[in-house]
This record gives sequence, C-alpha cells and structure tokens, in this order.
Amino acid sequence: MYQKYSNVERVKPSGLELQDHLVGVQRVTKVTKGGRAFGFSAIVVVGDGNGVVGHGLGKSKDVASAIAKAIEDAKKNLVRIPIINQTLPHEQKGKYGGARVFLKPASHGTGVIAGGAVRAVLESVGVHDVLSKSQGSSNPHNVVKATLDALLRLRSASMVAKERGISLEKVFKG
Repeated sequence: MYQKYSNVERVKPSGLELQDHLVGVQRVTKVTKGGRAFGFSAIVVVGDGNGVVGHGLGKSKDVASAIAKAIEDAKKNLVRIPIINQTLPHEQKGKYGGARVFLKPASHGTGVIAGGAVRAVLESVGVHDVLSKSQGSSNPHNVVKATLDALLRLRSASMVAKERGISLEKVFKG
C-alpha cells in the first residue's frame, strides 16, 4: 500500500505502547440458498500517540473477532508520521476513492477539529492541534485511507533538506 510514497518509514510493532481506536463496525449480509448469512467487518486505527500509526480491516462472523483481526492487521501496517510541536509540519490534502481530506496545522491549544474517522487517525498519531475538513465520500474506510494519504505526504524540514542536499538553515532562509 505504501509503495507510491518516497518518504515512508515502516515501523515494527514490538516495544511500542499501541492504542487502538475503533472507527466503525458494519454488519454485512450474504444471501445464500439457505437464507441470509450475517457477518461483521471492523476498521481499526492503532497508534502510539507519538507519530506512529496504522490501520486495519477485519472480517468475521462475530464482532469481537472482527475487531481482533482488524487490530492484528493494523499492527502489520505501521508507519511513522512527522509531527512538530504536537501539530503537522504543513497543510496537506489527501484523497482515496471518493473521499477527500484537508489537514491544516493549528496553533497550540486549538485541539483536534475533525470528525469521526479523521479524528480517530489524528488522535492515534498523536496530533493535538489541527484543523481538518473531510469532503466527498463519508465512507469510513475511504476517509481513513484519505487521511493516511495526507499524513504520508507530509515532509519535515529535515527531510526536505536531505532530499535537496542543502543545510537546514538554507531551507528556512532560502
């Protein structure tokens, strides 16, 4: 999933204090010759609150095992996100399918101005001050992926300096 991003740093789940946020549970139905077969799908976001986040999807015949499968899946997809002073380094747009998400850094004390799925992702990452707007589709699966798309496109000043082959001072002073 993360092949198209150049600056992604994958993280191993061992040694991390991961918190999980349940984004949504859906009941799905499969109609068969014998009647309807009900199942559940759950989407979960896990993070350490310090720049590491991952998302996962689990499906099962009962809710508890669907959530457990989603948490295990999320732990396999952990990535590091650059955070500066509990906010984002710069504003960024993300998209996935019909979902569009806009994230903008905010001053200290603003809080997380975000709804539903976007809030779960940002709280898992450890962002405390941010403004966001979710546009287009409100499907939680696509909103989570659009939010992660925006977060994975973020670059810190040190990343920019390294990519350009210049000093950190020159990045800020031009």
